[in-house]
Amino acid sequence: MKKIGLVIKEASENRIKNNLKDSSAFFIVKYSGLSSPDMTTLRQSLKTARANLFVVKNSVARRALKASGLEEMIKSIEGPCGLIFVNEEPIDASKVLYNFTKEHEQLKLQAGRLQDKLLEKKDIESLAKLPDKQTLRTQAVIALKSPISSFVIVLHHTLQKFVICLDQIKQKKGNNV
Repeated sequence: MKKIGLVIKEASENRIKNNLKDSSAFFIVKYSGLSSPDMTTLRQSLKTARANLFVVKNSVARRALKASGLEEMIKSIEGPCGLIFVNEEPIDASKVLYNFTKEHEQLKLQAGRLQDKLLEKKDIESLAKLPDKQTLRTQAVIALKSPISSFVIVLHHTLQKFVICLDQIKQKKGNNV
């Protein structure tokens, strides 16, 4: 019969592996010195961004990362670390993390993974500064609409000038007759 501690470690390792497979992005943060209420606030903020924070022993996290083929991220696991798994939009979660690090200096962005690309701290910050998906869609529609609108305006003015020209010709011929 296995000891309870070993069973918990195996369950945690399996949970990390499954979350790594299912998540669209993954971040590692250091939370040393962060108070319990601040951690709760961070968890709630991440939940609104469809992400969750998972705190586990470093040895368990290292084993799970190694088993998942992410050996290069193991060096980021030092001291009190949290793993953040993003279920949908990585931009939303990175914005939550970035804004939270501005307010709480104790939280440090370590590394991340977006699909198959490894992210450093500066990459996560750049990701956080991107507009959300709806804003990008709006900008794309405006960019596509702009040339068409300009073309319609040019055609309208050309037609308007043509009508004015015809009206002036009509007035001149009306005066001469």
